[in-house]
Amino acid sequence: MDPRLLLTASFHAAVAAADPLKIVAARLPKPPAGRTLVVGAGKAAASMARAVELAWPADAPLEGLVVTRYAHGTPTNRLRVIEASHPVPDGAGEAAAAEILAQVASLTVQDHLIALVSGGGSSLLSLPVEGVAMADLKAVTASLLTSGAPITEMNIVRKHLSRIQGGRLAAACKAPVTTLIISDVTGDDPSAIASGPTCADPSTYQEALAILTRYQIQAPASVLGHLQAGAAGHIDETPKPGDSAFAHVSNTVIATAHQSLQAAAEFFRAQHITPVVLGDTVTGEASEVAKVYAALAREIRHHHQPFTPPVALISGGECTVTVRGNGRGGRCAEFLTSLAIELDGMLDCYALAADTDGIDGTEDNAGALLFPDSAARAAGLGLSAQALLANNDGYHYFSALGDLLITGPTRTNVNDYRVILIL
Repeated sequence: MDPRLLLTASFHAAVAAADPLKIVAARLPKPPAGRTLVVGAGKAAASMARAVELAWPADAPLEGLVVTRYAHGTPTNRLRVIEASHPVPDGAGEAAAAEILAQVASLTVQDHLIALVSGGGSSLLSLPVEGVAMADLKAVTASLLTSGAPITEMNIVRKHLSRIQGGRLAAACKAPVTTLIISDVTGDDPSAIASGPTCADPSTYQEALAILTRYQIQAPASVLGHLQAGAAGHIDETPKPGDSAFAHVSNTVIATAHQSLQAAAEFFRAQHITPVVLGDTVTGEASEVAKVYAALAREIRHHHQPFTPPVALISGGECTVTVRGNGRGGRCAEFLTSLAIELDGMLDCYALAADTDGIDGTEDNAGALLFPDSAARAAGLGLSAQALLANNDGYHYFSALGDLLITGPTRTNVNDYRVILIL
């Protein structure tokens, strides 16, 4: 098979393993005596809601709403889908979150809440605490996004600025809660995914303040004031492990990056290419991770150690990008631009890096592909990979080469998918 087709087909195999339409139905509870309310937030929320509709008995009551990213909606019949902004929140998400919280608070012990949680929910389900305006929440979110902070630390801050995240949605609910989660964080900790609206939160106000200091975030006065008041004990903490609010809550992760990497590995194995899964928890600066992977690829290509080609080096997780320039491109383009520099046209080596949600950062591409002749073609166009990388402009590099991977929204999200193919 052509290397381009091998790479793209492996990506689609990884995405298919996290398709809500294939995995949600088997995890649903039985209809209760009273109402069934479905709420949700994340890039997979609309597809998850559609999966519930398809599986739910036609004669059983079903109502609710979910909020997803703009352009990630899908037609539904019984459940409402609202679109809002990601990765920086907006008023549409705030209004949806307020409505969700009010509906959940109206449930009784005879009812049942089904919460559908996926990556992106932290931004989409934004309901700032009293005294913090949406403009201030947007400002601190935007600063964190360019700081290089990992998503788990970003979410600690956001939990402590929210009326609905950090377990507060569950605390507002009297009915039993079944939460189905598609994980987009390394380690698959439910409390970190979409800032854990139905999960106990072990983090603290003091940790949130430390994160702002660590990444030199100039937070608005309202944000600092709220976090400092919480750290001083003047504001209640988020619900902690052992809190009685979670006695009637079930949180189940139904799709992970590991499952998707294994699906890609099976695809390569069927093509008689040895898959090597390097892990689903890869973090760190995208450009630095690329240097490590390039060294491994060179060793395999030149010395057949520690693996003999053909080999597919597969990895997942969520790298970070500390933004220093004003270019375009997400962490996948950043990884591949750095990899292009390190491999420098090495023969028989191909790569793909893409976000499984179909959007690399805030761009229109899922990711990109790298080929042995990419460096030569770029040089012929007068492009300097080094200069573009310094400007965080990986999108321009691969766009000029015609090697962007554009899929549109996949309506799921299990983090990034990377593969280096050595033939």
